[in-house]
Amino acid sequence: MRLPGQRRSRAAILAGPVVVFVGAVLFPLNDTRANESHSLSRESEETTRVDDESGSLTRAPLMLEAVLAYAQAHNPAIQAAGHRLLAARERPAQVSALDDPVFTYEGFNTPENFDLTHTDNNILKLSQKLPFPGKRRLRGRIATQEAEITREELRMTEVTTRAEVTKAYYDLWQVHQNLLIYAHDKELMAQFATVAEKKYVVGQAAQPDVLRAQVELTRLITRVTTETLKLGDVRARLNGLLSRPPEAPLGIPRDAPKPVVTQSLTELGELTLKTRPEIIAKAVAIGRDATALAFAQQAYFPDFEVYVERFFNAGRKDGFGVVFSATIPLAYREKYDAGVVEAKARVSASKADLRAAQDTALAEVKSALVRAQTAVELVNLFAQTHVPQAEQALASSQIGYQTGKVDFLSLIDSLRVVEGVRLEHVAAATDFAKAYADLERAVGQPLPRRG
Repeated sequence: MRLPGQRRSRAAILAGPVVVFVGAVLFPLNDTRANESHSLSRESEETTRVDDESGSLTRAPLMLEAVLAYAQAHNPAIQAAGHRLLAARERPAQVSALDDPVFTYEGFNTPENFDLTHTDNNILKLSQKLPFPGKRRLRGRIATQEAEITREELRMTEVTTRAEVTKAYYDLWQVHQNLLIYAHDKELMAQFATVAEKKYVVGQAAQPDVLRAQVELTRLITRVTTETLKLGDVRARLNGLLSRPPEAPLGIPRDAPKPVVTQSLTELGELTLKTRPEIIAKAVAIGRDATALAFAQQAYFPDFEVYVERFFNAGRKDGFGVVFSATIPLAYREKYDAGVVEAKARVSASKADLRAAQDTALAEVKSALVRAQTAVELVNLFAQTHVPQAEQALASSQIGYQTGKVDFLSLIDSLRVVEGVRLEHVAAATDFAKAYADLERAVGQPLPRRG
């Protein structure tokens, strides 16, 4: 015969886990308001910091380093890749942990009024699943290798964004340089038109010369207008990479550096195989799939589950119980055989992916290097030969027209030649800067400029 106090004691024991569970659910609900003022303060500080950084983009000259730093901090693709890395780094602790223990209550022959103190058998169970030794470690290692791949994906996003920002920066520089050329030629053409008009007044030039001067002046004015519109397009593209409004102001880029490539194809190829994030990621993927193969082979081994039970028996002695269970993987061996075959195929696929990434990277390095070397030759040729010769020819034509030895059409042709040569010179310098940016992307890291 049980005393009333004993029944209440057991009822309290049975109700305890429920109280603990409810308390655990309700406890975290007190932190929301405490963080609101801190969030507002951080938001204000962030706004001030962004304003300070934007100021560096409107100064003259606009420095490439400042643009790249701003892109590193604000480009959405880089931010997304960074958050994916943070998420991936939290996976190993999750997948390598044990499953949550399970609490179970069983009551046999419970009265209709649910008085647990009069139930014939009250059983409290606590169970825990235990994977075969080594499986948790392999799961954690796979997740760690996945995080390493995600880290290389972040690096590749940074390298790719750097290349795109650099190319957009020099596109903006090219438009500004073209505008200077057209504006200079427009002023020069206005002077030629004045000379033609004066010569026409005194009968030393025909009327077609005056008309040709006006047509050419109109052409240059149109060029200035269209290039100004193009400036807005290029500015919007660069601002987009910086996560700024399309019409946000930008300073005038600094002149392109001296074009020079000192690294050989062999040196760049060796560096690419060591540093390009895509290649490193493919190599890590081989290790990950090899670990997955080991995990698939571990599936032939059983997993376990342990129960610890506490019995509260009506009319009999109370007691404890222990239950141990194990899976039987060999009962359906075919699915585990298929898992091993699948894992082996994934290892082979990853090895092929690595070779493909290496081949693609080396081809990109070769292509970018040839473009850069070609641009170097063109820039030097224009700077040392074509531009000086064209300017000398224009100066000679200008003197010849004023003295009546050269007709006006030849003078216009000389001006157009100078214009074309200068534009090609700027285009070659831009092509080099963009090719060098592609070369850095192909290699997977910034390259030193030794000149």
